[in-house]
Amino acid sequence: WPIDATARAWSRSIAAEMHSGMGALRSEMTMCIRERLDVRPWSPDLAANVARVIEIWNEGRQRFGGGGEFLAGDFTLADAFYAPVAFRFRTYGVVPEGPAAGYLAALLAHPWLREWEAAALAETAIVAADEPRLLYRDKLAGHGTTGG
Repeated sequence: WPIDATARAWSRSIAAEMHSGMGALRSEMTMCIRERLDVRPWSPDLAANVARVIEIWNEGRQRFGGGGEFLAGDFTLADAFYAPVAFRFRTYGVVPEGPAAGYLAALLAHPWLREWEAAALAETAIVAADEPRLLYRDKLAGHGTTGG
């Protein structure tokens, strides 16, 4: 956690929000590091979750990020909570605006995320029923996107 008490309290709050919420993001943007596809149009709940994450990222960078590239400057547990979201945003083509854009790039470039990505890409076991291009096949066919 951040050393600064205010940044630490904020970080704990947004980590708890991620841990206990964002249900649409979890269910409508399933985790898959190797694929790239667009599942728009988003449901209203998913759009609200995406907007809230971007709001959190912009707020963290603006309020606490002056000492580094992450939400509270240095990489902390709050960033670890948002690491899966960074992969989801990349997979599903979410491009945040403002400071959140730089944060997303920095998070995806962090050595721990790069290691996670490398391990995922090296994985040989694939559960077809969990693959986004199959889960969202009908939605993707409806707007001519195949993913990949």
